[in-house]
Amino acid sequence: MKFTAILAFIAAATVVSASTNAERLARGLPPNAPMKRASPVERARRSYPSSQPHKCNGGSVHCCKNVEKAGHGGKIDDLLNLANIAIVVDELVGSNCSPISVIGVGSGSKCTQQTVCCSNVHQNGLISTGCTPINISG
Repeated sequence: MKFTAILAFIAAATVVSASTNAERLARGLPPNAPMKRASPVERARRSYPSSQPHKCNGGSVHCCKNVEKAGHGGKIDDLLNLANIAIVVDELVGSNCSPISVIGVGSGSKCTQQTVCCSNVHQNGLISTGCTPINISG
């Protein structure tokens, strides 16, 4: 019984102390400074620091002349059928790819086409499957 009375008193004192700026101004007090509240996007953890380029995990970095989704009747589907490679529809596939070194960025290993991280390389780089576009420019 005493515990609930004390708890009720503390709760009432806490509620009374939180006054609005209108109440403060009516009493002749200066207004409180605005509070900055973070949105859920600002509080979310980042998967990697924004100042660093994306890293290629579990694959290799390639420069591909052509990157497109498979399973839509394009040129890439013809290459996949010729090479007898089965893939998932809408998976990004690169063709005519050459491996590049991420360490050598800025020293001659420039890619003028699409830079991708591919998990599977077939036919010595003619076809690369499981690709994800990346930005390696520093």
